[in-house]
Amino acid sequence: MSYKEEIDLNRIPQHVAIIMDGNGRWAKQRGHERSYGHQAGAETVHVIAEEAAKLGVRYLTL
Repeated sequence: MSYKEEIDLNRIPQHVAIIMDGNGRWAKQRGHERSYGHQAGAETVHVIAEEAAKLGVRYLTL
Protein backbone atom coordinates (compact mmCIF):
# COMPACT_ATOMS: atom_id res chain seq x y z
CA MET A 1 0.00 0.00 0.00
CA SER A 2 1.39 3.39 -0.91
CA TYR A 3 1.32 6.28 1.53
CA LYS A 4 -1.22 8.05 -0.70
CA GLU A 5 -3.75 5.28 -0.11
CA GLU A 6 -3.53 5.94 3.63
CA ILE A 7 -4.29 9.67 3.36
CA ASP A 8 -7.78 10.85 4.21
CA LEU A 9 -8.43 13.28 1.35
CA ASN A 10 -11.15 14.96 3.42
CA ARG A 11 -8.51 16.09 5.92
CA ILE A 12 -5.90 17.70 3.65
CA PRO A 13 -4.67 20.97 5.18
CA GLN A 14 -4.87 24.12 3.08
CA HIS A 15 -1.50 25.36 4.35
CA VAL A 16 1.64 23.37 5.13
CA ALA A 17 4.83 24.95 6.49
CA ILE A 18 8.22 23.26 6.24
CA ILE A 19 11.31 24.28 8.18
CA MET A 20 14.33 23.33 6.12
CA ASP A 21 17.03 22.58 8.66
CA GLY A 22 19.88 20.11 8.73
CA ASN A 23 20.67 19.64 5.06
CA GLY A 24 24.24 20.85 5.51
CA ARG A 25 24.77 18.66 8.58
CA TRP A 26 23.27 15.69 6.76
CA ALA A 27 25.79 16.13 3.93
CA LYS A 28 28.76 16.61 6.26
CA GLN A 29 27.88 13.42 8.17
CA ARG A 30 28.09 11.57 4.87
CA GLY A 31 31.42 13.10 3.87
CA HIS A 32 30.06 15.66 1.40
CA GLU A 33 30.25 19.44 1.22
CA ARG A 34 27.42 21.37 2.86
CA SER A 35 26.32 22.59 -0.57
CA TYR A 36 25.61 18.97 -1.54
CA GLY A 37 23.08 18.82 1.29
CA HIS A 38 21.51 22.09 0.23
CA GLN A 39 21.13 20.80 -3.34
CA ALA A 40 19.59 17.55 -2.08
CA GLY A 41 17.21 19.56 0.10
CA ALA A 42 16.17 21.70 -2.87
CA GLU A 43 15.44 18.60 -4.94
CA THR A 44 13.38 17.12 -2.11
CA VAL A 45 11.38 20.34 -1.76
CA HIS A 46 10.57 20.19 -5.47
CA VAL A 47 9.12 16.68 -5.02
CA ILE A 48 7.22 17.72 -1.89
CA ALA A 49 5.74 20.76 -3.66
CA GLU A 50 4.53 18.64 -6.58
CA GLU A 51 2.98 16.01 -4.31
CA ALA A 52 1.36 18.62 -2.07
CA ALA A 53 -0.21 20.26 -5.12
CA LYS A 54 -1.55 16.90 -6.33
CA LEU A 55 -3.15 16.35 -2.93
CA GLY A 56 -4.80 19.77 -2.98
CA VAL A 57 -2.60 21.70 -0.54
CA ARG A 58 -3.18 25.33 -1.50
CA TYR A 59 -0.28 26.99 0.33
CA LEU A 60 3.22 25.68 1.00
CA THR A 61 5.53 27.84 3.11
CA LEU A 62 9.26 27.16 3.24
